[in-house]
Amino acid sequence: MMRVLLVEDDPSIAGALCEGLPRYGFSVDHVTTGAAALERFDGSELVLLDLGLPDADGIDICRRIRTTSDVPLIIITARSDEIERVVGLELGADDYVSKPFGLRELVARMRAVTRRGVPRSAESEAVAEPVGQRLGPLRIDRAARRAFVADAEVTLTPKEFDLLSLLAESPGVVLTREQLIASVWDSNWFGSTRTLDVHVGALRKKLVAAVEISTVRGVGFRLEPAGR
Repeated sequence: MMRVLLVEDDPSIAGALCEGLPRYGFSVDHVTTGAAALERFDGSELVLLDLGLPDADGIDICRRIRTTSDVPLIIITARSDEIERVVGLELGADDYVSKPFGLRELVARMRAVTRRGVPRSAESEAVAEPVGQRLGPLRIDRAARRAFVADAEVTLTPKEFDLLSLLAESPGVVLTREQLIASVWDSNWFGSTRTLDVHVGALRKKLVAAVEISTVRGVGFRLEPAGR
């Protein structure tokens, strides 16, 4: 797993990232201060750096990290000041994400900045490792929008893939019918909710050996690896 240093003092954001990022192949080391970040960034493969820290300005921490390391670094900020974001990028940050943000957006940016740091010669010589989230025999490659069971690709429609991807983000957690319809179709969806049942049924047939999608009557659906 890729080692990520998360520098974030907001417990709600940090908790969500510490829980969510490992599902995408990232190992998270969490600190809450700039001083701790300077002690711990060495050995990390990517840094997520909040600008609003209790003991230091994140811009200064970014500058100090860049004096000794070229580790990929993404700024996380609630600040709306464009000048500060530009300064961060000029000091060596590879990208920035504005709060509030979605986990999938952040993961996409993390993968993008780490790809930039790999020389093309190394990319061509390396043996490609399977990417994406693994749940037992199921592997989901969200960047390529592909799903595999035991490395055999499963053909999914766009909505089937979106539904599977959303359920798999929180294995074992019940997602309501309203959450699923709003996320996969539209928050203003006025069609029959039977559409959701049809797509869940299709996923069950296609992924029967890999995952179990349980119905929680009157609430929604829960996905878990088969056999758990």
